[in-house]
Amino acid sequence: MARVKKTIGTEGRRPAAARARWWALKPGRESGSRRDKLLPGRSGLSEPHANQVPSLLSLQSNSELRSLCLSIRLDSGLPRTSSTMAAPSRRGSQPFDLSAADTAPELDDDGRAVRTGNLWTCVAHIITGVIGAGVLALSWSVAQLGWVAGPIAMVCFAGVTYVSAVLLSHCYRSPIAAGGGSDDSSSGKTRRNYTYMDAVRALLGRKHVYVCGTLQYLYLYGIGVAYTITTATCLGAIKKSNCYHAHGRGAARCGSGTGEQHLFMLLFGAAQLVLSFIPNFHSMAWLSAVAAAMSFTYATIGLGLGLAKTVGDGAIRGGVVGVPVATAAQKTWLVAQAVGDIAFAYPYTIVLLEIQDTLRSSPPEGETMRKGNVVAVLATTFFYLCVGCFGYAAFGNAAPGNLLTGFGFYEPYWLVDFANACIILHILGGYQMYSQQIFTVVDRWFAARFPESAFVNKTYAVRIVPGLPRYGLNLQRLCFRTAYVATTTALAVVFPYFNEVLGLLGALTFWPLVIYLPVEMYCVQRRVRAWTPTWVALQAFNVVCFAVGTFAFVGCVEGVVKKRLG
Repeated sequence: MARVKKTIGTEGRRPAAARARWWALKPGRESGSRRDKLLPGRSGLSEPHANQVPSLLSLQSNSELRSLCLSIRLDSGLPRTSSTMAAPSRRGSQPFDLSAADTAPELDDDGRAVRTGNLWTCVAHIITGVIGAGVLALSWSVAQLGWVAGPIAMVCFAGVTYVSAVLLSHCYRSPIAAGGGSDDSSSGKTRRNYTYMDAVRALLGRKHVYVCGTLQYLYLYGIGVAYTITTATCLGAIKKSNCYHAHGRGAARCGSGTGEQHLFMLLFGAAQLVLSFIPNFHSMAWLSAVAAAMSFTYATIGLGLGLAKTVGDGAIRGGVVGVPVATAAQKTWLVAQAVGDIAFAYPYTIVLLEIQDTLRSSPPEGETMRKGNVVAVLATTFFYLCVGCFGYAAFGNAAPGNLLTGFGFYEPYWLVDFANACIILHILGGYQMYSQQIFTVVDRWFAARFPESAFVNKTYAVRIVPGLPRYGLNLQRLCFRTAYVATTTALAVVFPYFNEVLGLLGALTFWPLVIYLPVEMYCVQRRVRAWTPTWVALQAFNVVCFAVGTFAFVGCVEGVVKKRLG
């Protein structure tokens, strides 16, 4: 109180409105006391500020409290100075210094931690999510389609991916009606959709959420399985490459058994178990930057090796129609699987809103996201065309299913080893980029379902490494994330089929998640009326992609069944 009196003495006695305000905020006044019973006519406050008194009780940050109190000071005739003012305190006897609010953590418009992402972190996140295991199968895909249809298919999928990403980026903020609904934009207020599922729920309703959630999380879970298979393949390729260099190509001792592949999968699972305890998606900017650099590195190495082999042989292999087969049915299934692999390689719309949620709000997130889409899609398309086409030119119809692990290249062995190591480092980050979405949803569900459970909500400060800050260990996170990594590793051990798994995942989710839902959400968000030119164009886009996705899915299912039974 001494500090408050000193302020009053230097600034003059406050008017009645200000004195009533401080009385309303006097420490120790709990629910049911005079603070809750103040009325506009008896408190001395003007009507606007009197209506704000109850809302003070729910303020979540010092910055909000300071802004409101500053408006009271200005309306009361007090100077705009950073003086000390009394505010509620748990101890009930010590004043709260509003000047200390400047040192409080800065919060975003929704009360969460402020976002710091920019265009380049956005591009890094996108490239991490796009350029992954799928790039390794593109040479094989071009070989099935031929020199004409192969490059055209990759360019078409790039265009589809960009259109889908632009449509979805408009759905990050949805309007809020005055009554709290999301079907009226007259209030001018918006709310952020933090995830793909949030956008579906806000714009399309709960009926679409169940199907969307099932497919989305199945796809994300499948990514973990596919990445585990890819990593084991790359580790085996490094070992085999060194052995071939030392003992000659095709040496019997250089073969790798099933047990060795399983060991590599377990090692990758152990590494992912450690990385799975990264607190949240916003803490992964450094991991995405490293992973993006690795993806450019191994894609460039694959491009360079394919170009060098093509120039060294002095011939461009391959044909217009691709790999010749005995029957038209076999060719149809191979083309469908190739389309499925390309469909897996491109889209990133499932993680687009999570990436957009890391971007700072100035300039607007949508504007930054659309620029990031252009840069990322152009960069990935360039690499995809180069890797796929030069790989096909180098090996022709004999292009391996995995360009860097199928041993189309043997020398320089150290460069092949380095490229495979880059793939492994990239996949370490890509696995987490997809898995963290599942972790976030599960954590929120458990917290809402069991709000009083210490197992779910209590965090224990554990010092894991001496000299480093303590880590906040949560038992629910420990158990779930351990089980998640263990099951993805187990499925990879049971189904170690690289091309078939990638194609099936891509075909399964291509139309519903990449095309249908973004189109429907955009139409709702922008109020696109039926049979307008925009609506007709979007629906035509929808129908064509449905036909392509269905064709690829049927072909990939046939490939998986044949591989398993064969």
